[in-house]
Amino acid sequence: MKILIVEDEDSLRELMKRSLEKEYYLVETASTYYEAMNKVCDYDYDCIILDIMLPGGNGLTLLEELNKMRKKYSVIIVSAKDSINDKVEGLDLGADDYLTKPFHLAELNARVKSVIRRKQQDGELNLEFSNISVYPDRHAVYIDGQELLLNRKEFDLLYYFVTNPGRLINKNALAESVWGDYIDQADSFDFIYSQVKNLRKKLKSAGAAPEIKAIYGFGYKMTDEE
Repeated sequence: MKILIVEDEDSLRELMKRSLEKEYYLVETASTYYEAMNKVCDYDYDCIILDIMLPGGNGLTLLEELNKMRKKYSVIIVSAKDSINDKVEGLDLGADDYLTKPFHLAELNARVKSVIRRKQQDGELNLEFSNISVYPDRHAVYIDGQELLLNRKEFDLLYYFVTNPGRLINKNALAESVWGDYIDQADSFDFIYSQVKNLRKKLKSAGAAPEIKAIYGFGYKMTDEE
């Protein structure tokens, strides 16, 4: 799962990033309005943590732009301004939650888990696809009730496939979703092939009904069809 932190205060941004990475999220950051706009236009996120007061613009304006682009992200506004008007406007514009500074990092982590679960999983604690059960909160996977041990990247790949069942996914989209900004440092997609290959082997050995199929010249698709 991928999160974007939009916060101009360097120390707080870094603290939030480290805290969320400990929860095994892929975290990207932006410190200005224009940097954030570039990110949301080019990439997809499971959750955006958004400050209101930003260099070059306003977080609420960014929310308006997300609405125009019809991008339905989970958004948590974080701001030092404890204003009822700001809260109401933010929620009216589609924000899912509002957190007033200062706040405990544990509370931020709990809010992130909650909004992602509400929006992307319809409030359920797990995702189901055929005989595969994925529990994002615990980073756990079960095949017919038996736990399947995966490393972090294998889990992230499986989560992405399970949330996009039957969809053709090109390797660029898959790499960006799971590796984020770090994809720019890669010389090739060999690491994608390796991780997907390992995941496919583990799923098959565990008796998973769905299969990750390679589509030559394009990417992959997870399907439970023969």
